[in-house]
Amino acid sequence: MNKAELVADVAERMGESKLKAEEAVNAVFDALTGALKKGDEVRLPAFGVFDVKETAARTARNPQTGEEVKVPAGRKARFKPGKALKDAMA
Repeated sequence: MNKAELVADVAERMGESKLKAEEAVNAVFDALTGALKKGDEVRLPAFGVFDVKETAARTARNPQTGEEVKVPAGRKARFKPGKALKDAMA
């Protein structure tokens, strides 16, 4: 499912226009992004948890040339599904 399909599905479930549904979807994405940028975790009961993980600097290897490359420390977003989502997927 891509964003357009998600917006269409949300519009159908809400009984609203696609424009209103897109505003709602964008608002949710913006809220998630803002919280993660601040380093907060977002807990959605029965769905899962979005959080930020710090990554350490490391040395990697370019598979095409074999040359070593320095990868700087950084942050990455991750998602851990909740029990209800896991059960729904089974």
